[in-house]
Amino acid sequence: MIKKFIRKILGVKDERDPTQAHILGPEEHGIDPKLVSPNAIRLTQTLQEAGYKAFVVGGAVRDLLLGVKPKDFDIATDATPEQVKKLFRRAFIIGRRFQIVHVMFGQELLEVTTFRGAGSANAPKDEHGRVLRDNNFGPQHEDAARRDFTINAMYYDPATQTVLDYHGGIADIRDKTLRIIGMPEARYREDPVRMLRVVRFAAKLGFTIEPTTRAPIPVMAPLIDNVPAARVFDEMLKLLLSGHALACLKELRSAGLHHGLLPLLDVVLEQPIGMKFVTLALESTDARVKAGKGVSPGFLFASLLWHQVLEKWTAYRAAGESPIPALHLAADDVLDTQTENLALQRRIATDMRDIWAMQPRFERRAGRAPYKLLENPRFRAGYDFLLLRCESGELDKEIGEWWTAFYDAEAGERERLVTQANRPTPSGEKRKRPPRRSRNRSGGGEGASAAPANSAAGAGEE
Repeated sequence: MIKKFIRKILGVKDERDPTQAHILGPEEHGIDPKLVSPNAIRLTQTLQEAGYKAFVVGGAVRDLLLGVKPKDFDIATDATPEQVKKLFRRAFIIGRRFQIVHVMFGQELLEVTTFRGAGSANAPKDEHGRVLRDNNFGPQHEDAARRDFTINAMYYDPATQTVLDYHGGIADIRDKTLRIIGMPEARYREDPVRMLRVVRFAAKLGFTIEPTTRAPIPVMAPLIDNVPAARVFDEMLKLLLSGHALACLKELRSAGLHHGLLPLLDVVLEQPIGMKFVTLALESTDARVKAGKGVSPGFLFASLLWHQVLEKWTAYRAAGESPIPALHLAADDVLDTQTENLALQRRIATDMRDIWAMQPRFERRAGRAPYKLLENPRFRAGYDFLLLRCESGELDKEIGEWWTAFYDAEAGERERLVTQANRPTPSGEKRKRPPRRSRNRSGGGEGASAAPANSAAGAGEE
């Protein structure tokens, strides 16, 4: 006991036997069983009754220890994928790089993985050391050593309500520290996506990245270029929809990881209008995620890439192109580049293009043009995007206010607004600032919120 106290005072971390777990009972770990999914309990119980070990694992245990209800529950077992599949009616083996089993209970999907063995040394790798395929199974302590961070390497048994901790994850959670298991350089080389994950967890949890874990990231960041674009896109989407997108992007820049992912952020975040635009979009996205509201990835990426489109749009117009064809050319340029870098799905790219293409049309408020735009199925997303542009200072707020009034108005009032928007003033200029009606927009729509300015960044939920 005295030795332990002295080691703590000196900042020396206890040497642990990685083959032996520290077992914590309910009073020590404090997990509330009510936060555990009934289906996760049912799944682990079924596996245990069949003679297998089964635990809730990873991020779910981390969240339970933090008193947060997990969004997803992953299960780890010593049963092989084929053995798991036989026990459940709606079970499907998926994956090539790592075989896993998806088990469906109603609408809830639970992911079941077999304990991985320490076989990465013999696993197929690319020339940079990234593991291409590794389905070697092994004992639980080797599975724990294969996991990325100490706080994600704990196992919870709902039956006994005990937590198994092989690598000091409990202590790191209490210290709010993110620490990689093993040698950071080797672990990042095995899977460079871990560098993105450490940034996401640090921002999401408010944890500090342990110095040894953080040190190699700037040097090894280029390894992410060797990861399939689809995997990088999935990780970026998790990062942006984490509820802490703004903090994540700042951490990405700080760690030197944004190059090749969203390099335009260097330019955007150093320009006052661009910085305000992106900040408003991400703050609103974070607020919607935390409130449990949906967020459209198309709207989010349209916001992040808008100023790159805007720059190219301006260049094409300066070269003599008409506004709308120039915008389509700019959108094509940006999407071609980013689809290659980020593997943007076609549906998301289509949503982005639709949102951008509507922007010049908001400046046409004569005749039937506003009515036709209002009938566009993507109007709400485009309208939210317009308000975001107005709020950031890119456009005159009068345009956003006019469309808010037009959107809210009845038929007769809309006619009056159109007439007023196009009536010359005594000086020969069109009038500005139409009368504005107060409105309660909390009832729904794409990005509904209490006020137009906030709604603008409401992320165009579908």
